[in-house]
Amino acid sequence: MAKKSLGQHFLYNPVILANIVRAAELVPEDLVVEIGPGPGELTKIIAGQVKKVIAIELDETLYENLKLKLSKYSNIELIYGDALEYPYGTLPEFKVVANIPYYITTPIIFKLLSAGKTLRSMTLTIQKEVAERIAAEPGGRDYGVLTIAVRYHASASLSMIIPKEAFRPAPKVDSAVVHITILERPSVDVKDEEFFFRVVRTAFSHRRKMLSNSLKSMRPDAGDWLERAGIDPHRRPETLSMEEFARLANTD
Repeated sequence: MAKKSLGQHFLYNPVILANIVRAAELVPEDLVVEIGPGPGELTKIIAGQVKKVIAIELDETLYENLKLKLSKYSNIELIYGDALEYPYGTLPEFKVVANIPYYITTPIIFKLLSAGKTLRSMTLTIQKEVAERIAAEPGGRDYGVLTIAVRYHASASLSMIIPKEAFRPAPKVDSAVVHITILERPSVDVKDEEFFFRVVRTAFSHRRKMLSNSLKSMRPDAGDWLERAGIDPHRRPETLSMEEFARLANTD
């Protein structure tokens, strides 16, 4: 039985599961990390296509069931633990395929992005609204800090929508599969990565305000700073491209 406290919603439809694996673009030599294998249906499909699967399960009951269900698969390493605590940075090159509980979606994405260059891609089944934020373009309401954080490190695309009725138990909202491919180098050049993201976070903390007002907490001369970067101080943060945020962060 799914545990509400762990945000568990399981997929069993073999066609949908096969489409998720297809979206992940796996090859036989891959190491794949699956976060929250649940009943193990997706795990089995992945294991049939790759060299090794590391499946991390937090639910002790599910973990014990999976030990029996997956015992015949020699290429599956089943781990009982919290995916937010796993040392991904110690792994060789790997890909992630996972049906992520909604409540840990953003933390796990940031955790994985911090793993370093060994992470090659993430194919995540997540809340549709969050997937749309990741894949958003400048100018829309979905575009924001999460968009830029992901797109700084990766390219992202929506692969498919999964209706809520496909899950057991059904969540309140639809889900989407987002495929995130890590870039060889960041998508923009910045002098100070930490400062770049501080600018982004500060700007979007008051997304309804003009940039000259939202950035005053960082720079009293925010208006002049924006003009030196070639950006109209009256614009709002959701209208700026990543390149413009980088140019601003690089402007003294």
